[in-house]
Amino acid sequence: MKIAFLTPEYPHPLTGNSGGIGTSIKNLATGLLQKGIVVRVLVYGQKEDDIFDDNGIVIQQIKNVKLKGLSWFLTRKKLEKIINKLYSNKEIDLVEAPDWTGITSFIKPNKCPIIIRLHGSDTYFCHLDNRPVKRVNKFHEKRAISKADGLLSVSQFTADLTNVIFDLNKEYTILPNLIDTSLFEIDTNHSQKEKSILYFGSLIRKKGLLELPLIFNKVIENNPEIKLILIGKDVPDIISGNSSTWQMMQKLFSAEAIDNVTYLGSVAHVEIKQKVQEASICVFPSFAEAFPVSWLEAMAMGKPIVASNIGWAYEVIDDEKNGFLMNPKHHYDFAEKIAAILENEELSLRVGEFARKKVVESFDTKVLVKKNIEFYESVKF
Repeated sequence: MKIAFLTPEYPHPLTGNSGGIGTSIKNLATGLLQKGIVVRVLVYGQKEDDIFDDNGIVIQQIKNVKLKGLSWFLTRKKLEKIINKLYSNKEIDLVEAPDWTGITSFIKPNKCPIIIRLHGSDTYFCHLDNRPVKRVNKFHEKRAISKADGLLSVSQFTADLTNVIFDLNKEYTILPNLIDTSLFEIDTNHSQKEKSILYFGSLIRKKGLLELPLIFNKVIENNPEIKLILIGKDVPDIISGNSSTWQMMQKLFSAEAIDNVTYLGSVAHVEIKQKVQEASICVFPSFAEAFPVSWLEAMAMGKPIVASNIGWAYEVIDDEKNGFLMNPKHHYDFAEKIAAILENEELSLRVGEFARKKVVESFDTKVLVKKNIEFYESVKF
């Protein structure tokens, strides 16, 4: 079987910045490759057309067509032509694309099936963010989903909400994001330097980063030695128009708290793993996710995490067993839960052990790659 992923992002120095969609594609592509599946990643929006190899995965960079008023249509026609050629040459059997901005809405391959996997569309995230969505994005996203040959979703919550916001009644196969837990083994010889709270991910409003300073202010009142480490890209705030979420955050920290905060910016993934290993606890007070890989990575490394208690979260974490789910706007309660874990080493270790067990049993490549292959085989091509 030969699978192609059509995507606006992929984590590689040659393809530019990448977020959760790119990471999830690479994780799955690597797992498929290990099972003998041929994988090609079609990355559009690139500076040039090119092809290179990424440890056995064929990466095809595709430059968008630039023509005022027609770029969106001509780029889709270019992608359609590429897909048709690859399919007719028997280099691919099907294409999987994300729901984000509905790139496949006007792509009509001759015979090649197109699968849409819900990672969270622009319409979906705008709905969770309680802000307006661009009509053109909503139109393309709904059309792409409606005409797909197969539908997947990374969470039941995302599938259900997508049906509601687009007024659809589609059936989705639920296949969560996955990670190779062998790459996140716990180093028992690596001791924590000091008690610290770690957040890693984009610094953006929708991930609760404007709530985190207010939560940490409460933590520091009774735990003045606790440190907060922040890792991730600083993102402009779409609601206020501020060019830096980090600047907005700094104003929210108390004078006592800000002295205990370290912002490292974007760092290499291997360094993030080291920081997770060193941290006492990881926090994710997000308001908008589909099925966050960052949570899986922290859990796989045996870290207790305190995260938001919204929809998708209950598909990742069993509250009070392998993690803790709290309302990010209830700053005192969120802070109290963090403090309780920091002050109880036995609780921290137990929850961390169950967290890794949950990821190994439910979200490891060994479990989910097979299920993905079974789904692809069920699609007629």
